[in-house]
Amino acid sequence: MNKVVIYNFLSFFVLVAVQVVLLKNLNFYNLNIPYLYILFIILLPFKTPKWLLFLLSFFIGLSIDIFSNTLGLHAAACTIIAFLRILYIGVTVQSERRENETTPNLSTMKFRWFFFYSLLLTFTHHFFLYLFEVFDITMAFNLFGKALLTSIFTLFLIFVSELLFYKKIR
Repeated sequence: MNKVVIYNFLSFFVLVAVQVVLLKNLNFYNLNIPYLYILFIILLPFKTPKWLLFLLSFFIGLSIDIFSNTLGLHAAACTIIAFLRILYIGVTVQSERRENETTPNLSTMKFRWFFFYSLLLTFTHHFFLYLFEVFDITMAFNLFGKALLTSIFTLFLIFVSELLFYKKIR
């Protein structure tokens, strides 16, 4: 089996386990829990076929839904960010770079690009997750604030994990 497939297979289960066991019960200043499991979608290789990206995104969201009793909220939010990921990478990353680089991580894509990429996907995930949870657009300001604050905390965890677990290019 290919190293990338094994790595992604293991990261799927590790991120779901960390989310369900550790982060599920973490409540930071009355915000909802950080959703670090979306790092799996963020770090999928550039060459991942679109159908597989949607399928993996749906299944990681469904896995979190099963353990959280949220009835498809995470699966829907993850599917939305899979679509947004395709659009963002298609617009911002040149095709020859997508061929040369394997994954969109901090060490290969540099800080600025990875920050905006992670911020966009994280905020979109959180906003739609909270919107589907409440399903009341009149609370848009509250949803926006809650999604923004939770996204900041999730981004902090994403960057800490990137700095701890990924090699820098010299």
